[in-house]
Amino acid sequence: MKNPPALLLIDIQNDYFPCGNMELAGAAEAAKRAALVLQCFRAKRLPVVHITHEAVQQGATFFLPDSEGRKIYPLVAPIDGESLITKNFSNSFLHTSLLEILRQQQVTHLVVVGMMTHMCVDATVRAAKDLGFACTLIHDATATRELTFVGKRVPAGQVQTAFIAALGTICNAVKSSDEIVQALSETAE
Repeated sequence: MKNPPALLLIDIQNDYFPCGNMELAGAAEAAKRAALVLQCFRAKRLPVVHITHEAVQQGATFFLPDSEGRKIYPLVAPIDGESLITKNFSNSFLHTSLLEILRQQQVTHLVVVGMMTHMCVDATVRAAKDLGFACTLIHDATATRELTFVGKRVPAGQVQTAFIAALGTICNAVKSSDEIVQALSETAE
């Protein structure tokens, strides 16, 4: 396949799951959906890039260096041959080797899964589009949390819907995990 898509798995780390320091709504189901997409990419021998966040700023409460919470969730753990990048900012391209890795592999299309939808997924997709990549966002393989604004609680489901809708205006496609697996299954190698 010429210029194959690459799968970006953004911050699917233990702290986002039950008993973690920043539990997200729907993290377990999103990880299952991400694992399904990951299995398909592996079966097709397509590029996979795992991205993890390490909090280095003073006062950080999750993704702390050398913590269990910073480790990749076991369901989507990398295997030999898959790239692994550590970042310190929401944008996965900022001060990392991500762009270099993608260019070396002649990647022009990214399939994106991960966490938090309203932070690192959003920042990375927007940066990728600015850098000229086509992007497909897998909506059911992302998760976020509730927010508050001027004393109003915004449920996680509303945050998720709003950010997926907003990213849908700039992404080339927004698909479910089943849809991307089906599409990749129909492509020749």
